[in-house]
Amino acid sequence: MRPIWKGAVAFGLVNVPVKLYAATGQHEVSLHQVHRADGGRIRYKKVCSVDGEPVEMAQIAKGYETADGELVVLTDEDFANLPLTTSREIEVLEFVPAEQVDPILLDRTYYLEPDKTAAKPYALLRGALEASDRMAVVKVALRQRESMAVLRVRGKVIVLQTLLWPDEVREADFPVLDADVNVRPQELTMASSLVESLAGDFDTSEFHDRYEAALTALIEQKVTEGRTQPVPAAAGEAAPSDGGGEVVDLLAALQRSVEKARAGGKAGAASSAGTATATEARADDDAEKATTPARTRRRGAAGAEDDADGAPAPKARSSRSKAAAKPADDAAKDAKDDDEAPKAAPRRTRKKAS
Repeated sequence: MRPIWKGAVAFGLVNVPVKLYAATGQHEVSLHQVHRADGGRIRYKKVCSVDGEPVEMAQIAKGYETADGELVVLTDEDFANLPLTTSREIEVLEFVPAEQVDPILLDRTYYLEPDKTAAKPYALLRGALEASDRMAVVKVALRQRESMAVLRVRGKVIVLQTLLWPDEVREADFPVLDADVNVRPQELTMASSLVESLAGDFDTSEFHDRYEAALTALIEQKVTEGRTQPVPAAAGEAAPSDGGGEVVDLLAALQRSVEKARAGGKAGAASSAGTATATEARADDDAEKATTPARTRRRGAAGAEDDADGAPAPKARSSRSKAAAKPADDAAKDAKDDDEAPKAAPRRTRKKAS
């Protein structure tokens, strides 16, 4: 894990340098929106609603619309002048009984790791929290916003858990709850018996995400059966070049060399190999770049993709992917054998997409 924040916990005269880590993360399979007809990715552009033109990030500001329809535009300077603390300090305001913190207020959870030099004061704070069965109420500035939070102990680590502000919790206003309901003692006894019959200790390892497991199995099955397709290039997307107006497709040249070599011997292969040797200095790198997407594109087309804090994509790979890479290896070998063959006039190359 990488720390997302560095600072110090201050309680009384004790200062504990710490690093903040996200304690939770989603593990769902990442899927893209694609065009059903050709598999192209669906992209979203930031467009101005007035002139219909695309807008760059540097031209975007934040605005607040008032109740009477007026717009207030806020600049970076406006935000810079707001009274948000910039100190890297988690100040302990008070220690409160753990049962007084309503779980509905709990928001995001983070781990606090002490610096090597702060192991003792960290252990001191952890022990004080455990012995008193209390939580430390603190204030902290994260992601340009001041938050209330609590410090509590989970195993050997101190956890910082941000809190919602009181006005962010909605009231449960349901008139039906105010109606008089007559519950007979026998019914309450039976309900209590049902609770006792299902009583147990909470073990999270007994619960699994069946939907994600089924989705992953479905994707793996499609990949294994070869029901995939290459990821299509976006419109206007050009292949990499050395800056000239034409692009040499090395892999295509090598493949044609193999076909001609098998059909008419090495003399026929020399003609196509001449174009391939024009980029001989980059042959190994270009061949690797050309063949690698043939394997990885299949996984992307299925919709599975690794995320920064996300789940790994299915590892299954079709036998077709291995077969697709083999001709490139044979082509590279034949091109090397034909290295001494006379160089023919370059073949017609395709124009770089505009």
